[in-house]
Amino acid sequence: MSLKLLNVSKIYNDTVAVDNLTLHIEKNQMFGILGVNGAGKTTTFRMILGLIAQTEGDITWKGQALNYHTSHLIGYLPEERGLYPKLTVKQQLIYLGRLKGMKKHEILLELEKWAEKFKISDYINKKVGELSKGNQQKVQFITSVIHSPELLILDEPFSGLDPLNVELLKNAVKDLKEEGKTILFSSHRMEHVEELCENLCILHDGKPVVSGRLLDIKRDFGKKSVSVLADFDLSFLTKVDGVINWKAHTGGLKLQVASEEVSQQLFKLIQGRGFVRKFHLEEPSLHDIFIEKAGASYD
Repeated sequence: MSLKLLNVSKIYNDTVAVDNLTLHIEKNQMFGILGVNGAGKTTTFRMILGLIAQTEGDITWKGQALNYHTSHLIGYLPEERGLYPKLTVKQQLIYLGRLKGMKKHEILLELEKWAEKFKISDYINKKVGELSKGNQQKVQFITSVIHSPELLILDEPFSGLDPLNVELLKNAVKDLKEEGKTILFSSHRMEHVEELCENLCILHDGKPVVSGRLLDIKRDFGKKSVSVLADFDLSFLTKVDGVINWKAHTGGLKLQVASEEVSQQLFKLIQGRGFVRKFHLEEPSLHDIFIEKAGASYD
């Protein structure tokens, strides 16, 4: 076991920010922590980092308590960025790398590698404040990984990036996982979580409402979606027992159904009525699960 949170709570005066959270996160695992703003994600990250102390419970890394002496084992990309705009990229990385116990020549070697990977080699002697938002984000990411941490916490790592740079950083995260890093990941973009994380926890009002393997969570959720496109009116399908919700789109409907049996009933009902362009049964999306379990949408 790499990272373990056991019955962890954080209480501020009369406010419970995190309520009895237990997580077991194995080595070389990418684990998603989701929730709306105020659900307790950032508080959880800060307790793991030792920036704030938990009110109750235990947090351990490989069986040992996390403290100042283990800080070099952790990398953290916060949602609120914290670069020094008047320092050059090189000055920034040397300063922060030294704080993590690295020697200057080690930092420069790692900086060269990451700058080439992120296509910012021409900018390392420029001040951070002169860079585009996307390139600043790349530099912020490098600050969190330059010391080769065993545990990496990424809070909204793709915020503000265009699609090309999102793919660049996603590939870097996947590479780090292949190298054996343990990664905690939070994002408002559900498709990123579905692509990157095998295991996840959804927090709601500080409590874990869903936790486990993504595949198991989808299977246990039960509800599925059916997309139907046809050259005739499909509105009668919305009245069928077992149709929980529905959404109209051009030429068809997307219906949330209680079970696969309901989808088969829908399929029988449209036969012989005209030309059907599409009938597709889909697994529940993480977005659907999140809306039901956390009672809100990220959108």
